[in-house]
Amino acid sequence: MAAIYKRELRSYLVTPSGYVFLAIFYMMAGYYFYGYNLMGATTDFSYLFSSLFSFAVFLTPLLTMKLFSEERRYKTDQALLTAPVSLASIVFGKFFAALTIFETAQAVTLIYLLVIGTKGPVEYGVFFGHFIGMFLLGAALCALGMFVSSVTESQVIAAVGGMGLGLVFILIDSVGQLSQEPVLNRICNAISFVQHYQDFTMGILNIASVIFYLSVTALFLFLTARTLEKRRWG
Repeated sequence: MAAIYKRELRSYLVTPSGYVFLAIFYMMAGYYFYGYNLMGATTDFSYLFSSLFSFAVFLTPLLTMKLFSEERRYKTDQALLTAPVSLASIVFGKFFAALTIFETAQAVTLIYLLVIGTKGPVEYGVFFGHFIGMFLLGAALCALGMFVSSVTESQVIAAVGGMGLGLVFILIDSVGQLSQEPVLNRICNAISFVQHYQDFTMGILNIASVIFYLSVTALFLFLTARTLEKRRWG
């Protein structure tokens, strides 16, 4: 897995995708930090993280769109699939490389915390609740984006598909609210990224929400592995 991880991480550093993701993320984070925290003279990071929560859905596919689709496009996937490494190593290596770049972007909020901490009291529980929630969201988005990338050779389709699938999990609770069926409403809330993120915004580490995000991540990693297995023996 280490070899796959290093290979994929290096690819982010020698191609524009990693830098484009980091540049856009830093730009948006800096904009909201400056406009809300500095200009608004507040130590509350809720607005910043809420904004990043929404943007993450659209930005994360920039990281995941090439993970497998590029391999298929340039016909290097067969060499990868027939290499003496397990499918789990391939999947986890690529997944952790994407997640590393995502967390490199998110780490800028720790600098913001240090800056604001010198200006006034900060609710550290709320900040780190948001931070952990954003980490779990990033893991889930990387996993589902990687799955979409594994089923197509087009990076454009992988990016659009990753965004679309992410939006389904973001907006599904709204569908439940429009429904008059209590059962459907509960189901939609149960699989909503937004609903499970709420406790983190209050600094509450809800184990059920942690398990939910980890389960979504594990599910799409499993589906990616099954897709690769089918192509390996297909």
